Amino acid sequence: MRKIAVLTSGGDAPGMNACIRAIVLTAEHFGIQVFGYKHGFNGLLDQEYQALSARNVANIIQRGGTILRSARCLTFKTDESATLAAKNLNALGIEALLVIGGDGSFHGGCHLADHWQGQVIGLPGTIDNDIYGTDATIGYFTAIETALESIDKVRDTADAFERIFLVEVMGRHAGFIGLSACLASASDHVLVPELCGDLNDELDNIVTRLKATMTKRGHSSYIIIVAENLWPGGVTALAQELHEKTHVECRPVILGHVQRGGSPVSQDRILASKLGAYAVEQAIAGKSKIMVGEQNNRVVAYPIEQSWQQQKMLDPYLVKIQQTFFNINKAHQL
Repeated sequence: MRKIAVLTSGGDAPGMNACIRAIVLTAEHFGIQVFGYKHGFNGLLDQEYQALSARNVANIIQRGGTILRSARCLTFKTDESATLAAKNLNALGIEALLVIGGDGSFHGGCHLADHWQGQVIGLPGTIDNDIYGTDATIGYFTAIETALESIDKVRDTADAFERIFLVEVMGRHAGFIGLSACLASASDHVLVPELCGDLNDELDNIVTRLKATMTKRGHSSYIIIVAENLWPGGVTALAQELHEKTHVECRPVILGHVQRGGSPVSQDRILASKLGAYAVEQAIAGKSKIMVGEQNNRVVAYPIEQSWQQQKMLDPYLVKIQQTFFNINKAHQL
């Protein structure tokens, strides 16, 4: 193997630069030249790339974002786009393409593999942690930390004014960030897709709990963590409904894309380094259409289709203790 390429696609995640660095340094160790395609799959279509060496990736492990930039590319779904990308990869002599991204990026890599004879390897880079086959995805730990810092600050204001605060965290359609952030911040309630039933029942439960809390303690702060895309109209609509039913001031806080930024925490830097190095080793071994991940502190590889064909579940023990803590607090308030 002489030449490989790497790109970052979809939403950026802290640790992507650390992963690029690991790929470049590992490839250089084996005498392989690395090219970085810019702006995701758009770079494949526009043949926009740069050669990467150890010098290019010096002092980037601590940087958020991605030095290759990222973007979504809806046109890449067509056969014509995949054929053009294959032509451009062959023109550059690329033998393996490493795709750092999430679910959509892996679909794009699989689509390319149907039109290109080179190897395609996926590396899970998304704060959502919704990729099956790996305990954690690159960026997930930093996103929790960012959410936690914000929730802790919101609690200071909530206590001062004795208000209800709804904090919306990212996660696409999964509750990994929401559950972890709730547990780590000792928030009072969490609403995530995996644990929510009928939304009207959830609303009634929250109102009952809030009224019991106010009866027991008087007006006091109350923090609810809500996963994005869960409540119709978002946390702003939920805040209005709660205010109407409880007559307590209720404020929505949408953390949004701030969770994608910032310097990656140590766990993300280490995970990204392990997966980047392992992906290069798998490319040298001739593997294709796989996703590399980590399970129980061991690097693993799975067929890339499994990353979206099987649903990743929340940690059952985290769910158990969160519900235990919730019920204990509820008993003290009723």
